Amino acid sequence: MARRRKGRPINGVILVDKPTGISSNDTLQKVKRIFFAQKAGHTGALDPLATGMLPLCFGEATKFSQFLLDSDKRYRVVAKLGERTDTSDSDGEVVETRAVNVERDQLEACIDRFRGTTDQIPSMYSALKYQGRKLYEYAREGISIPRESRKITVYSVELLRFDNNEVEMELHVSKGTYIRTIVDDLGEMLGCGAHVIYLRRIGVSNFPYDRMVTIEQLQAMLDQAKVDEIEPGTVLDALLLPTDTAVQDLPEVNVTAEAAVHVLHGNPVCAEVVPAEGTLVRITVGEAAEFIGVGTIDAKGMLAPKRVMANEQEQ
Repeated sequence: MARRRKGRPINGVILVDKPTGISSNDTLQKVKRIFFAQKAGHTGALDPLATGMLPLCFGEATKFSQFLLDSDKRYRVVAKLGERTDTSDSDGEVVETRAVNVERDQLEACIDRFRGTTDQIPSMYSALKYQGRKLYEYAREGISIPRESRKITVYSVELLRFDNNEVEMELHVSKGTYIRTIVDDLGEMLGCGAHVIYLRRIGVSNFPYDRMVTIEQLQAMLDQAKVDEIEPGTVLDALLLPTDTAVQDLPEVNVTAEAAVHVLHGNPVCAEVVPAEGTLVRITVGEAAEFIGVGTIDAKGMLAPKRVMANEQEQ
Protein backbone atom coordinates (compact mmCIF):
# COMPACT_ATOMS: atom_id res chain seq x y z
CA MET A 1 0.00 0.00 0.00
CA ALA A 2 1.41 3.40 -0.98
CA ARG A 3 2.44 5.65 1.87
CA ARG A 4 0.20 8.69 2.18
CA ARG A 5 2.09 11.95 1.92
CA LYS A 6 1.82 14.44 4.75
CA GLY A 7 0.35 17.82 3.95
CA ARG A 8 -2.08 19.44 1.53
CA PRO A 9 -1.84 18.81 -2.24
CA ILE A 10 -1.71 22.46 -3.27
CA ASN A 11 -0.35 23.83 -6.56
CA GLY A 12 1.04 27.26 -7.41
CA VAL A 13 3.85 29.75 -6.87
CA ILE A 14 4.37 32.17 -4.01
CA LEU A 15 6.84 35.05 -4.00
CA VAL A 16 8.58 35.16 -0.65
CA ASP A 17 10.66 38.11 0.50
CA LYS A 18 13.57 36.16 1.93
CA PRO A 19 15.07 37.71 5.06
CA THR A 20 18.79 38.06 5.62
CA GLY A 21 20.67 35.60 7.79
CA ILE A 22 18.96 32.36 6.73
CA SER A 23 19.39 30.07 3.75
CA SER A 24 16.95 29.68 0.89
CA ASN A 25 16.23 26.12 2.03
CA ASP A 26 15.43 27.31 5.57
CA THR A 27 13.03 29.82 4.02
CA LEU A 28 11.44 27.06 1.94
CA GLN A 29 10.93 24.77 4.93
CA LYS A 30 9.36 27.54 7.04
CA VAL A 31 6.90 28.49 4.28
CA LYS A 32 6.13 24.87 3.47
CA ARG A 33 5.15 24.27 7.10
CA ILE A 34 2.97 27.39 7.20
CA PHE A 35 1.06 26.23 4.10
CA PHE A 36 1.17 22.59 5.27
CA ALA A 37 2.09 21.71 1.69
CA GLN A 38 2.84 18.20 0.50
CA LYS A 39 5.51 19.21 -1.98
CA ALA A 40 7.56 22.37 -2.41
CA GLY A 41 10.80 23.60 -3.93
CA HIS A 42 12.64 26.88 -4.51
CA THR A 43 13.85 28.25 -7.81
CA GLY A 44 17.44 29.31 -7.30
CA ALA A 45 19.18 29.95 -4.01
CA LEU A 46 19.96 33.32 -2.51
CA ASP A 47 22.98 33.71 -0.22
CA PRO A 48 22.14 33.93 3.51
CA LEU A 49 23.28 37.57 3.37
CA ALA A 50 20.87 38.37 0.54
CA THR A 51 17.22 39.35 0.82
CA GLY A 52 14.42 39.63 -1.67
CA MET A 53 12.41 37.72 -4.21
CA LEU A 54 12.51 33.95 -3.80
CA PRO A 55 9.78 32.20 -5.82
CA LEU A 56 8.66 28.99 -4.13
CA CYS A 57 6.77 26.35 -6.08
CA PHE A 58 4.14 24.05 -4.60
CA GLY A 59 2.90 20.74 -5.98
CA GLU A 60 2.66 20.57 -9.77
CA ALA A 61 4.45 23.91 -10.11
CA THR A 62 7.70 22.23 -8.99
CA LYS A 63 7.78 20.46 -12.36
CA PHE A 64 8.35 23.81 -14.05
CA SER A 65 10.69 25.47 -11.54
CA GLN A 66 13.69 24.92 -13.84
CA PHE A 67 12.34 27.60 -16.15
CA LEU A 68 12.67 30.16 -13.35
CA LEU A 69 16.26 29.07 -12.78
CA ASP A 70 16.89 30.00 -16.41
CA SER A 71 15.20 33.42 -16.20
CA ASP A 72 16.75 36.89 -15.88
CA LYS A 73 17.22 38.43 -12.45
CA ARG A 74 17.43 41.98 -11.06
CA TYR A 75 19.46 42.99 -8.01
CA ARG A 76 20.21 46.00 -5.83
CA VAL A 77 23.73 45.75 -4.34
CA VAL A 78 25.94 47.85 -2.08
CA ALA A 79 29.70 47.25 -2.26
CA LYS A 80 32.29 48.45 0.22
CA LEU A 81 35.56 49.54 -1.34
CA GLY A 82 38.94 49.04 0.33
CA GLU A 83 38.43 45.53 1.69
CA ARG A 84 38.47 42.16 0.00
CA THR A 85 37.03 39.10 1.76
CA ASP A 86 37.44 35.38 1.14
CA THR A 87 33.74 35.06 0.23
CA SER A 88 33.44 38.42 -1.59
CA ASP A 89 30.77 39.46 0.92
CA SER A 90 30.59 40.64 4.52
CA ASP A 91 29.95 37.11 5.82
CA GLY A 92 33.57 36.25 5.02
CA GLU A 93 36.93 37.11 6.57
CA VAL A 94 38.82 40.19 5.41
CA VAL A 95 41.90 38.98 3.55
CA GLU A 96 43.21 42.29 2.21
CA THR A 97 42.85 45.99 3.03
CA ARG A 98 43.90 48.73 0.61
CA ALA A 99 43.57 52.49 0.32
CA VAL A 100 40.71 53.84 -1.79
CA ASN A 101 41.65 56.47 -4.35
CA VAL A 102 38.76 56.29 -6.79
CA GLU A 103 37.12 59.08 -8.77
CA ARG A 104 33.55 58.80 -9.99
CA ASP A 105 34.50 58.88 -13.68
CA GLN A 106 36.99 56.05 -13.09
CA LEU A 107 34.28 54.05 -11.30
CA GLU A 108 31.77 54.60 -14.10
CA ALA A 109 34.33 53.54 -16.72
CA CYS A 110 35.00 50.29 -14.85
CA ILE A 111 31.30 49.59 -14.37
CA ASP A 112 30.75 50.09 -18.08
CA ARG A 113 33.11 47.17 -18.81
CA PHE A 114 30.61 44.74 -17.25
CA ARG A 115 27.80 45.63 -19.62
CA GLY A 116 27.03 43.08 -22.32
CA THR A 117 28.14 39.45 -22.59
CA THR A 118 31.36 38.48 -20.84
CA ASP A 119 33.06 35.47 -19.27
CA GLN A 120 32.75 34.98 -15.52
CA ILE A 121 34.55 32.47 -13.32
CA PRO A 122 32.17 31.38 -10.51
CA SER A 123 33.27 31.96 -6.93
CA MET A 124 34.47 29.05 -4.82
CA TYR A 125 31.71 30.14 -2.44
CA SER A 126 28.96 29.24 -4.90
CA ALA A 127 26.45 26.38 -4.85
CA LEU A 128 27.79 24.89 -8.09
CA LYS A 129 28.64 21.23 -7.70
CA TYR A 130 31.88 19.36 -8.32
CA GLN A 131 31.87 15.56 -7.94
CA GLY A 132 28.56 15.70 -6.10
CA ARG A 133 29.56 18.38 -3.57
CA LYS A 134 28.89 22.11 -3.60
CA LEU A 135 31.90 24.33 -4.21
CA TYR A 136 31.44 26.23 -0.96
CA GLU A 137 31.85 22.96 0.95
CA TYR A 138 35.32 22.57 -0.54
CA ALA A 139 36.08 26.25 0.11
CA ARG A 140 35.26 25.90 3.80
CA GLU A 141 37.80 23.07 3.96
CA GLY A 142 40.44 25.24 2.33
CA ILE A 143 40.28 23.32 -0.96
CA SER A 144 40.27 25.23 -4.26
CA ILE A 145 38.67 23.57 -7.29
CA PRO A 146 39.49 24.72 -10.85
CA ARG A 147 36.40 26.35 -12.37
CA GLU A 148 35.63 26.99 -15.99
CA SER A 149 34.45 30.43 -17.03
CA ARG A 150 30.96 30.74 -18.45
CA LYS A 151 29.08 33.30 -20.47
CA ILE A 152 26.92 35.78 -18.60
CA THR A 153 25.07 38.85 -19.79
CA VAL A 154 24.66 42.09 -17.87
CA TYR A 155 21.74 43.72 -19.66
CA SER A 156 21.98 46.88 -17.60
CA VAL A 157 23.85 48.27 -14.61
CA GLU A 158 23.06 51.62 -13.03
CA LEU A 159 25.25 53.45 -10.54
CA LEU A 160 22.88 54.76 -7.87
CA ARG A 161 25.28 56.07 -5.23
CA PHE A 162 29.00 56.55 -4.60
CA ASP A 163 30.01 57.95 -1.20
CA ASN A 164 31.88 56.96 1.96
CA ASN A 165 33.71 54.24 -0.01
CA GLU A 166 30.39 52.58 -0.81
CA VAL A 167 29.03 51.86 -4.29
CA GLU A 168 25.32 51.16 -4.76
CA MET A 169 24.18 49.68 -8.08
CA GLU A 170 21.13 48.10 -9.70
CA LEU A 171 21.75 45.28 -12.17
CA HIS A 172 19.68 43.28 -14.65
CA VAL A 173 21.53 40.05 -15.43
CA SER A 174 21.18 36.66 -17.09
CA LYS A 175 20.93 33.34 -15.28
CA GLY A 176 24.02 32.12 -13.45
CA THR A 177 25.47 35.58 -12.84
CA TYR A 178 27.21 35.98 -9.50
CA ILE A 179 26.89 39.54 -8.20
CA ARG A 180 29.58 38.89 -5.58
CA THR A 181 32.02 38.03 -8.35
CA ILE A 182 31.14 41.22 -10.25
CA VAL A 183 31.80 43.26 -7.11
CA ASP A 184 35.09 41.47 -6.42
CA ASP A 185 36.19 41.98 -10.04
CA LEU A 186 35.19 45.65 -9.85
CA GLY A 187 37.30 46.11 -6.73
CA GLU A 188 40.32 44.64 -8.50
CA MET A 189 39.78 46.88 -11.54
CA LEU A 190 39.76 49.89 -9.20
CA GLY A 191 42.88 48.65 -7.42
CA CYS A 192 41.41 48.83 -3.94
CA GLY A 193 39.39 45.63 -3.49
CA ALA A 194 35.67 45.41 -2.67
CA HIS A 195 33.05 43.14 -1.19
CA VAL A 196 29.25 42.98 -0.94
CA ILE A 197 27.68 44.40 2.22
CA TYR A 198 24.06 44.42 0.99
CA LEU A 199 22.34 42.39 -1.70
CA ARG A 200 18.66 42.31 -2.55
CA ARG A 201 16.99 40.49 -5.42
CA ILE A 202 14.25 42.77 -6.70
CA GLY A 203 13.13 40.79 -9.72
CA VAL A 204 12.83 37.30 -11.18
CA SER A 205 11.51 37.06 -14.73
CA ASN A 206 8.41 39.29 -14.88
CA PHE A 207 7.04 38.51 -11.43
CA PRO A 208 5.35 41.51 -9.76
CA TYR A 209 7.43 42.97 -6.94
CA ASP A 210 4.32 43.96 -5.00
CA ARG A 211 3.18 40.32 -4.73
CA MET A 212 6.03 39.43 -2.38
CA VAL A 213 5.17 38.46 1.19
CA THR A 214 7.38 37.95 4.22
CA ILE A 215 7.51 34.86 6.41
CA GLU A 216 6.22 37.02 9.27
CA GLN A 217 3.17 38.05 7.23
CA LEU A 218 2.41 34.43 6.35
CA GLN A 219 2.79 33.32 9.95
CA ALA A 220 0.48 36.11 11.11
CA MET A 221 -2.16 35.02 8.59
CA LEU A 222 -1.87 31.43 9.82
CA ASP A 223 -2.15 32.47 13.47
CA GLN A 224 -5.18 34.68 12.77
CA ALA A 225 -6.91 31.88 10.86
CA LYS A 226 -6.50 29.63 13.89
CA VAL A 227 -7.92 32.33 16.17
CA ASP A 228 -10.87 32.79 13.81
CA GLU A 229 -11.28 28.99 13.61
CA ILE A 230 -11.19 28.96 9.82
CA GLU A 231 -9.26 26.74 7.44
CA PRO A 232 -5.85 28.48 6.93
CA GLY A 233 -5.85 27.53 3.25
CA THR A 234 -8.84 29.77 2.61
CA VAL A 235 -6.66 32.85 3.24
CA LEU A 236 -3.16 31.59 2.44
CA ASP A 237 -3.97 30.01 -0.92
CA ALA A 238 -5.24 33.33 -2.27
CA LEU A 239 -1.59 34.45 -2.33
CA LEU A 240 -0.57 31.75 -4.81
CA LEU A 241 0.18 32.60 -8.42
CA PRO A 242 -0.98 30.08 -11.08
CA THR A 243 1.02 26.91 -11.68
CA ASP A 244 2.08 28.05 -15.15
CA THR A 245 3.52 31.34 -13.84
CA ALA A 246 7.03 29.93 -14.24
CA VAL A 247 6.52 29.53 -17.99
CA GLN A 248 4.34 32.57 -18.66
CA ASP A 249 6.85 33.98 -21.14
CA LEU A 250 6.84 30.92 -23.42
CA PRO A 251 4.76 31.00 -26.64
CA GLU A 252 1.42 29.23 -26.30
CA VAL A 253 0.22 26.29 -28.37
CA ASN A 254 -3.45 25.46 -27.90
CA VAL A 255 -4.71 21.92 -28.49
CA THR A 256 -8.10 20.22 -28.47
CA ALA A 257 -9.38 18.18 -25.55
CA GLU A 258 -8.84 15.02 -27.60
CA ALA A 259 -5.22 15.91 -28.35
CA ALA A 260 -4.68 16.83 -24.68
CA VAL A 261 -5.31 13.22 -23.67
CA HIS A 262 -2.36 12.13 -25.82
CA VAL A 263 -0.18 14.96 -24.52
CA LEU A 264 -0.85 13.99 -20.89
CA HIS A 265 0.32 10.46 -21.77
CA GLY A 266 3.56 11.83 -23.20
CA ASN A 267 2.72 11.41 -26.89
CA PRO A 268 3.40 13.96 -29.68
CA VAL A 269 0.34 15.50 -31.35
CA CYS A 270 -0.52 17.75 -34.26
CA ALA A 271 -1.57 21.33 -33.54
CA GLU A 272 -3.07 23.88 -35.89
CA VAL A 273 -0.54 26.65 -35.28
CA VAL A 274 2.98 25.88 -34.10
CA PRO A 275 6.21 27.94 -34.04
CA ALA A 276 9.56 26.87 -35.49
CA GLU A 277 11.24 23.53 -34.81
CA GLY A 278 12.93 23.35 -31.41
CA THR A 279 10.82 26.11 -29.85
CA LEU A 280 9.87 25.55 -26.23
CA VAL A 281 6.15 26.20 -25.76
CA ARG A 282 3.42 26.36 -23.15
CA ILE A 283 0.59 23.91 -23.88
CA THR A 284 -3.02 24.86 -23.20
CA VAL A 285 -6.37 23.18 -23.90
CA GLY A 286 -9.54 24.52 -25.50
CA GLU A 287 -11.19 27.92 -25.26
CA ALA A 288 -10.47 28.15 -21.54
CA ALA A 289 -6.72 27.79 -22.33
CA GLU A 290 -6.17 25.47 -19.37
CA PHE A 291 -2.46 24.89 -18.84
CA ILE A 292 -1.36 21.24 -19.05
CA GLY A 293 2.39 21.36 -19.59
CA VAL A 294 5.44 22.35 -21.60
CA GLY A 295 6.65 20.89 -24.87
CA THR A 296 8.80 21.45 -27.95
CA ILE A 297 8.19 21.38 -31.68
CA ASP A 298 9.96 18.38 -33.21
CA ALA A 299 11.46 17.93 -36.69
CA LYS A 300 8.08 16.78 -38.07
CA GLY A 301 6.29 19.87 -36.81
CA MET A 302 4.59 17.87 -34.05
CA LEU A 303 4.06 19.12 -30.53
CA ALA A 304 6.15 16.86 -28.28
CA PRO A 305 5.44 17.12 -24.51
CA LYS A 306 8.39 17.52 -22.12
CA ARG A 307 6.80 18.13 -18.71
CA VAL A 308 3.05 17.76 -18.15
CA MET A 309 0.61 18.17 -15.33
CA ALA A 310 -0.52 15.10 -13.44
CA ASN A 311 -3.35 13.27 -15.22
CA GLU A 312 -5.93 13.67 -12.47
CA GLN A 313 -8.40 11.44 -14.24
CA GLU A 314 -6.10 8.47 -13.60
CA GLN A 315 -5.34 9.28 -9.99
